[in-house]
Amino acid sequence: MLEVDRVSKAYPTPAGSLLVLDAVSLSLATGERLAVMGPSGSGKSTLLAILGGLDEPTTGSVRLDGIDPATLPPAARASFRNRKIGFVFQEHHLLGGCTALENVLLPALASGDVAAPTEERARGLLRRVGLEDRLGHLPSELSGGERQRVAVARSLLLSPALILADEPTGQLDGRSAAAVTDLLVELAAESAAILVVVTHADSVADRIGTVRRLVDGILLP
Repeated sequence: MLEVDRVSKAYPTPAGSLLVLDAVSLSLATGERLAVMGPSGSGKSTLLAILGGLDEPTTGSVRLDGIDPATLPPAARASFRNRKIGFVFQEHHLLGGCTALENVLLPALASGDVAAPTEERARGLLRRVGLEDRLGHLPSELSGGERQRVAVARSLLLSPALILADEPTGQLDGRSAAAVTDLLVELAAESAAILVVVTHADSVADRIGTVRRLVDGILLP
């Protein structure tokens, strides 16, 4: 369960406090999906960073499975993010010197668990995203759509409760964008994970299902 209770975020500026998020509230149960749309500068990426424990709200709280990551000490918060939250960004953020398989295994390396079952899950996820013949390829040897599919597989390795995707198809052509979005929806459903996608694209939002708009820091009903 993801519970967001009146989250606001403000940044100090020479001209005074800049309010980026204004009392945002939402609740998503296990397996639910949400697309967040809005113009540039509306606070979408800030919201995703707070949901993922990468930033803290100025006021309000975020609880995932009953835990507010902002209340955890740094090491515990990092471990919580690694175990509970999967991230997919517009830039795939793959390590150029690592193969597709090694990139998918990175969350397990961070947690110190690269046992045989974990590696087999990584191989299985790469098969599911259609890259069973690309396990040993470096990112430079993959197309843009293939690199993003590796990023999707990586986000699911540790079976997170929450998957956050920030413009995950922003640099892909229409066909690749549709394929990556469908994979995200399908694999998140199989894992019963909550899926939150930030996007500018109506075609992506339609594939997610439920859509809410963020305008001037306010999440509209």
